[in-house]
Amino acid sequence: MDHFDKNGFRSNVGIILTRDDGSLLIAGRTRQSGWQFPQGGMVVGETPEQAMYRELGEEVGLSRGDVEVMGVTQGWLAYRLPEKYIRKNTTPRCIGQRQRWYMLRLLSDDSRLQLDTTDLPEFDRWKWVDYWRPVKEVIYFKRQVYSAALSELAPLLFANDAPPQPAWWPQEWSVAAERHPD
Repeated sequence: MDHFDKNGFRSNVGIILTRDDGSLLIAGRTRQSGWQFPQGGMVVGETPEQAMYRELGEEVGLSRGDVEVMGVTQGWLAYRLPEKYIRKNTTPRCIGQRQRWYMLRLLSDDSRLQLDTTDLPEFDRWKWVDYWRPVKEVIYFKRQVYSAALSELAPLLFANDAPPQPAWWPQEWSVAAERHPD
């Protein structure tokens, strides 16, 4: 069973997978136009790190030996679901997700990526993109969390400063994401 906090936020982990060239992996939702980082819910009794490795295997077919953990966000970053996405007849009612984000360096070759490790794959395609591009590609209500995670974890990847935000970057994407205590 998925883990929910007392406020109705589903506990979740997000995975920012990078290569030595600083590009990031995003994956396309199965039979949909949307792109996102691999991510998934935590089950009751699972630590964020255990969930991250489970999701890494389920969603992109990688194992512990294929990656190096570079770091994780401090605390939980949260987003609220727009009203139209809240399932009214579920218990507990999920109003959003609170996420711990991991930055991982790919140690293996791209050929190790495998999207069909489960009966119902989450993704059907993947690509490597520039550092800030995932914020533009993800569904609108996750953008502030993506921006916050990338901003917080950028020093792990870039010795000096993260690349500047692109010219197409709207100001509202830089608004601080909601943070939740442990």
